[in-house]
Amino acid sequence: MSLALELRLPRSLLDPRLNDLPSPDADGLVAVRILQESGLVRSIEPLPPQPSNAGLPLALTPLVEPHAHLDKTGTAQAFPNWDGGMAGALAQNQREHGQRSANAVRQRAEALLERSWRYGVRAMRTHIDSGGGPATEASWQALLELRERWRGRLDLQLVALAPLEHWLRPEGEALARRVAGWGGLLGGVLGPPYASRGWANGQDQEALTGLLALAERLGCGLDLHVDEADSQPGRGVALLTRLVLEQRRAVAITCSHCCSMALLPQARLERLAEQMARAQLAVVALPFTNQWLLGRRPGQTPVQRAQAPIRSLQRAGVRVAVGGDNVQDPWFPGGDGDPIELLRFAVPACHLVPSQRQGIAPFTRASSELLGLDWDGVLRLGGPGDLVVLSATNWTELLARTPQRRVLRAGQWLGPAETELPSPLLAKLGQ
Repeated sequence: MSLALELRLPRSLLDPRLNDLPSPDADGLVAVRILQESGLVRSIEPLPPQPSNAGLPLALTPLVEPHAHLDKTGTAQAFPNWDGGMAGALAQNQREHGQRSANAVRQRAEALLERSWRYGVRAMRTHIDSGGGPATEASWQALLELRERWRGRLDLQLVALAPLEHWLRPEGEALARRVAGWGGLLGGVLGPPYASRGWANGQDQEALTGLLALAERLGCGLDLHVDEADSQPGRGVALLTRLVLEQRRAVAITCSHCCSMALLPQARLERLAEQMARAQLAVVALPFTNQWLLGRRPGQTPVQRAQAPIRSLQRAGVRVAVGGDNVQDPWFPGGDGDPIELLRFAVPACHLVPSQRQGIAPFTRASSELLGLDWDGVLRLGGPGDLVVLSATNWTELLARTPQRRVLRAGQWLGPAETELPSPLLAKLGQ
């Protein structure tokens, strides 16, 4: 089946070796005609410059969710935390964990995967509460089943989330070996309160050193919740960076959150970011949940909102992705697994500029590379032609209102994620 589409795409999502394309416009977009056959790109041709090009649909390649919690999604109503504090979220999370079943996880997670798939997500990394007990086994059983069921449509990566000290115990090492056999990653939480002296207390250093060594032995990647806080700026990130540089660990390491780094003085922030780049650490920023949880003061509107310092990290050469994190659970009551809504929120919240390569990369190419996916989301001759085609024609329209969309996967249009009919701009696609 062949398909020809005339669209506007970010130049960064088109093969840089295509030297016949015009310079991008002020939105960083290029108007092109893409010919596909059987879901693969056969040609990418520039459209002749004309005013009507400005009315073509804005398109992206399918997006990547680098940090989710499928095991607890959809539990906000039964386990609410409207106070929005970290302690309340943890308490409700633990209550839910004590009642969790494989069937409940399977149903909730499947619903979110289905929505995300139709919104345009092609890969997802999810953390799984793995501190022990029946709920841990139930969660892994359900999500391993879903990973197989979704194989070929949405790539699902699984991370075992457990206290750092858990990995030092025999049962922790046994779990790590199982996770490595399943092709998963190891995770944990590194954050305040830290000891008043030094980078962090001795227990944190011992546990982190042990986890790094365990991951190295098993050839297992790490994805850690680090410094999800608005106090003791950057302590955990600094400790992890120092240990990785000293021990020269080769496994891929992702630091999720890194919020308190933003509270460092600029010179110290830049030095730490440069060290992270040397250590080849990647970062996932998570603005939905962290804007909800952090900076809370009783009876006051927050004036200081700690979040990962994306632009400083990018300048230092750190790969940064942006993720949705929690969806309708005690940690964040909103969200729907929609990467376009995440992009629309993150642009003003994080001061990202989508018309610039570094502004759109955290949702596309950087996320793909961080997860080690076979396809980095760039359209090339002979490569995948999957697309998310939007009713918006430019970034201003995208930010102004939630766009409708059509998602193209393997040469076939998916059904809509919502019940609304597609806009007139999208209605003629695929005809």
